[in-house]
Amino acid sequence: MCCVRLVDGGSRCAGKIEVLHRGQWGTVCYFGWHLTASAMVCRELNCGEPQIIEPSRSESGLIWMSDVGCSGSESTLKNCGSTGWEESDCAFNIDVKLICSGTLTDGHHPCSGRVEVFHRETWSTVCDADFDQQDAEVVCRELGCGLPVEVLGAAAFGRGEGQVWSEELQCRGDESGISICPTSSSYKHNCTHDSDVGLKCSGHTQALLVNSSDSCSGRVELQYLSEWGTVCDVSWDIRAASVLCGQLKCGSAVAVLGSDWFGEGSGRIWADVFDCQGNEKHLSECPISSWSRTACSHKQDAGVICSGSSLAFHEGRVRLSGGMECEGEVEVYFRQDWRRVLLDSWSESEASVVCRQLGC
Repeated sequence: MCCVRLVDGGSRCAGKIEVLHRGQWGTVCYFGWHLTASAMVCRELNCGEPQIIEPSRSESGLIWMSDVGCSGSESTLKNCGSTGWEESDCAFNIDVKLICSGTLTDGHHPCSGRVEVFHRETWSTVCDADFDQQDAEVVCRELGCGLPVEVLGAAAFGRGEGQVWSEELQCRGDESGISICPTSSSYKHNCTHDSDVGLKCSGHTQALLVNSSDSCSGRVELQYLSEWGTVCDVSWDIRAASVLCGQLKCGSAVAVLGSDWFGEGSGRIWADVFDCQGNEKHLSECPISSWSRTACSHKQDAGVICSGSSLAFHEGRVRLSGGMECEGEVEVYFRQDWRRVLLDSWSESEASVVCRQLGC
């Protein structure tokens, strides 16, 4: 998203298409532009699907791309074919203006923010009075942001501008876009921008445990939209790990480990704080308490061992060192290593359990 933007359209999801090349922003020629390229730009900007594509007179500046051809599989507009950066011959200097279907704005995360929809050729905020879970599911799905985590009212992401949509959304929850949802014109709420609805979507769609001997242990990696990244350990606990293990059909979490166990990842580091209870079936069901921006490095990449992993076989085992079967220093196998136990954390209750466990 660093190399394409929409400008002068009243929203980050509407306006003239501009691409960044050699440190300068330039527009894209309207002639030769196709729907496939429009759909890719809307997805790249996390703005749903294209609604309106129209020509716009170029006032000044560079026109970087002409006769753009996209297959739809490119990761960014700059990877699409064109006549070349230095060879733009745009007839009549007409740029592409694009309006995408929906957006979440003013959030600290691409999948959270104030809900705005393009309706009757203008952007409108949505009243919180009757925006429900089914509506939220459609918005998150349309933006490629997974499942809804939290619906927030009372302008939680700030007051919008312009119109407040006066109709009632009546989504079933399975629609592909908000524009397909039925509406009711009998909506009676007299809403202002103080009632603009906001939404947090999960963003994370897939998860893996990598760089270990099996798929039920390893470094945590989550897919957010189309991008994979690691998880910062300051935002991760045993309850979130247990949800992940269950999601991967690997049982429950045995241990949460640092990057010294499963190595450092590369690329993005997700610092979302998962407030899981531990009984959720998928990470997307866990509330996200904040979009944390803790300064993490890959030295803090979180790792997990699930009970279904071969590495979990020895976890929790005990032994007595010193050469005698039922006498010696207590050692517990924890996080892939034998560790001694401090006396001040020990009582006769623990001693009884160990003796019973060893058959002593």
